[in-house]
Amino acid sequence: MKRSSIREIEERLWEIPRSYRSDMRVPARFYASEAMLDQILADRSLEQLVNVATLPGIVGYALAMPDIHEGYGFPIGGVAAFDLDEGVISPGGIGYDINCGVRLLASSERFEELRDSIGELAREIYRQVPSGVGHGNQITFSSKQLDQVLRDGAPRMVEFGYGEPEDLGHIESGGVLDAADASKVSEHAKQRGRDQLGTMGAGNHFVEIDRIDTIYDCDAAGRMGLFEGQVVIQLHTGSRGLGHQIATDFIRVMNRAMPMYGITVPDRELCCVPFRSAEGQEYFSAMSAGANFAWSNRQLITWEIRQAWKAVIGSSPLRVVYDVAHNIAKVETHEIDGQSRQLLVHRKGATRAFPGQPVIIPGSMGTASFVLEGAPASMRESFGSSCHGAGRRMSRKKAKHLVQGGQLRRELEAMGVSVQAGSLAGLAEEAPRAYKDIDDVVSTVVSAGIARKVAKLVPVGIMKG
Repeated sequence: MKRSSIREIEERLWEIPRSYRSDMRVPARFYASEAMLDQILADRSLEQLVNVATLPGIVGYALAMPDIHEGYGFPIGGVAAFDLDEGVISPGGIGYDINCGVRLLASSERFEELRDSIGELAREIYRQVPSGVGHGNQITFSSKQLDQVLRDGAPRMVEFGYGEPEDLGHIESGGVLDAADASKVSEHAKQRGRDQLGTMGAGNHFVEIDRIDTIYDCDAAGRMGLFEGQVVIQLHTGSRGLGHQIATDFIRVMNRAMPMYGITVPDRELCCVPFRSAEGQEYFSAMSAGANFAWSNRQLITWEIRQAWKAVIGSSPLRVVYDVAHNIAKVETHEIDGQSRQLLVHRKGATRAFPGQPVIIPGSMGTASFVLEGAPASMRESFGSSCHGAGRRMSRKKAKHLVQGGQLRRELEAMGVSVQAGSLAGLAEEAPRAYKDIDDVVSTVVSAGIARKVAKLVPVGIMKG
């Protein structure tokens, strides 16, 4: 993609017109500052966005957030909405880690009161929350219980005793998608997920202890129960091996089924089927079950973190501020050309940002994170969506080549950040220099009017696989 192929239609909003390629059904748009353009143009993410604009039944435009980078099929940071009758559903528009998402927990304590306990708290959380590739949990569930979790999500986990009923009011969709059908999830996927509830995994997944550094919007912060100096905890993970296997299973199904529906795609990673087709409905039911598994996973991790908190701090409990998904497809109502329409909205590395809804944006390891609030313009401009993080600008392989995990650990600890990590190589993969500038990413969505800044968080403890 050349710089000459894109045009700025508003401040920090760029468009690749339909005329760029004859197979495009809609334009492709993305949010970015001028400073980000060279990074974005350096990989295939904009060509991937153009490919999304060719899919049957797409409505409005293919869209990407400022944390855009190359992904599987769809770019990460991508948003696409499809007509329910004429449109498709695509695993590439959701990702392998179904309902990868972020949950924010808030204490009633100030950092200055807990400063001397942060290191011990980080160690105890790392002990309580299993992490790393392939690591399972000692808490296991029977086949019947796992099917109940897949069907009922976080409410079922609370029913099992891992949380409080009031947690559920602070989770996107209440922590459950009603379309879930456990029978559409393969036994292989279930076996992969059987001992992974309550586990973090590896990669960019983490638990992080933060201090609220700045409050930007006192009213919104008050509604969320946030205040300057407060100790809060973020957790970022998804559906683990179960979600990955659901994606693998249905990518195989869709590649076989596409010729039957007369669908051709410019990239095989964009495999898709009509949403109303038997295969489309089966995948949507399985994906919804995977999303329920992920919300249940974060619910059980919340219980584990609370156990660690109680053991070390022993004071008032941690409260769920909000839990958001950023790899998911949902049926939502949006206004298109003055008419309300039900659409299937794919978000892959993008966060739902409905007006008044908390939006949690983790930064790269060792840098700031942000709590935003969805703004009304998001419903007009971005299908109710915002960014989901800083966004990679360097591959994991390159990061490991350029960054020494041990040195990074020493730098973080010199900054006053307690680090618990199972792998120095894994630490290097997530180095801050491997990611875009989180302040620039957040400023871009704020200047576009799709979200408002509420609070800035800085890390004091990091736990990774």
